Amino acid sequence: MFPSILIVDDEPSILQSLSGLLIDEGFEIITASNGYEALKIIDSEAPDLVLLDIWMPGIDGIETLKEIKKNSSSLPVIIITGHGNVETAVKATKLGAFDLIEKPLNIDKVIVSINNALDFRRLEEENRYLRKKIIEKHSISGGSAPVQALNLQIATVAPTESWVLIKGENGTGKELVARTIHQLSPRAEAPMIDVNCAAIPETRIENELFGHEKGAVTGSNVKMRGKFELANSGTIFLDEIGDMSLATQAKILRVLDEKKFQRVGGGRVLTTDVRVIAATNKDLEAEIEKGRFREDLYYRLNVVPIEVPPLRERAEDIPTLVDIFLGEAAANNREKRKTVNPDAMEILKVYPWPGNVRELKNLIERLAIMVSDEIIGVADLPANLLDPKVGGNLFSIADLQQARTAFESEYIRKQLAAHGNDIDKTAHAIGVEPDYITTALEGTRD
Repeated sequence: MFPSILIVDDEPSILQSLSGLLIDEGFEIITASNGYEALKIIDSEAPDLVLLDIWMPGIDGIETLKEIKKNSSSLPVIIITGHGNVETAVKATKLGAFDLIEKPLNIDKVIVSINNALDFRRLEEENRYLRKKIIEKHSISGGSAPVQALNLQIATVAPTESWVLIKGENGTGKELVARTIHQLSPRAEAPMIDVNCAAIPETRIENELFGHEKGAVTGSNVKMRGKFELANSGTIFLDEIGDMSLATQAKILRVLDEKKFQRVGGGRVLTTDVRVIAATNKDLEAEIEKGRFREDLYYRLNVVPIEVPPLRERAEDIPTLVDIFLGEAAANNREKRKTVNPDAMEILKVYPWPGNVRELKNLIERLAIMVSDEIIGVADLPANLLDPKVGGNLFSIADLQQARTAFESEYIRKQLAAHGNDIDKTAHAIGVEPDYITTALEGTRD
């Protein structure tokens, strides 16, 4: 399919000659003699590029360009004019024009500009596609109410410059939330730099965060840029912020307040422009009361708090997650995709998952490798998933219907506990009517 180009000019001779030359070059051509006609054609025909004259009756090229960019921001526009000047060029460029070419037109220059603009648009589309795939890869998967609420929070805060404090248990996906926020933010083209505050030794934290000059650190003869410098114009992700010492917290707070720092061993003051996303699995307010976390740093970071729910509170997402992890395992190991039978899936859904999504992912990866059959069953699950109060009793019941009833009753009890013993909320979460829960707990349901 050939690229389509809309030529907008009030001079019939220009439309005719330029159309003929570009058709010979393999382009599909649409023409318009004024801005109004051009805008209608863009809505109906969706051309790949616009060649737009500046001086026309009615709305001129600049006003037409404004309208094009308002409604079709990614559509490349090349301005053609016989009255070009620096002021016009600057104005058109600020409004989003890709290029400006003066009359009389040099066809070689026009073709080069067209090809450059189309190449740039293709690159933008590829980047949007790749960013979409990255967001999908790094997003929290599932359709449960807690995940929907979480995704709404992410979508709301991501386009802003607000700092975010992500709270949640280990393995819930706090880093995935941070990466999704970054990818949906205006800073997505700049880097997101991770800092694992729990993994960096206290003696090295300052070097890691602020960098050092050549010779300032024993054994290093090169200058090193720190995390804040690398993250400039982007996002810095301070993971496990609750594990930093009070001394390091003070240094971090100073940089966050002043947006300035110095490399270790250096005298030059560097400025930093970063968005801060922090994460913790600790109750920082409790840590403040115990004197282990600075209150002023907490309030500096806790602009928008986001709580990532544990897996036990969104058990209905487990089949979706299992399907994703089995697909990844099959692709990574170049093997046929395995499935989990319904009885084993019910065990996975009722297990409390203290290690959250990370624990589930590791288990599914292990089962995909170690189980020789194409279908993973209850017998393939590790013993720790068979809760003595549930699994032991269940597998001692000879009658299958009785075992299912006992399992369902225990499953509902656990779901009730996870939803604050609210029957309506629990019924909505697991996809049944409230009466179903009541009768199941009373043991009256057939």
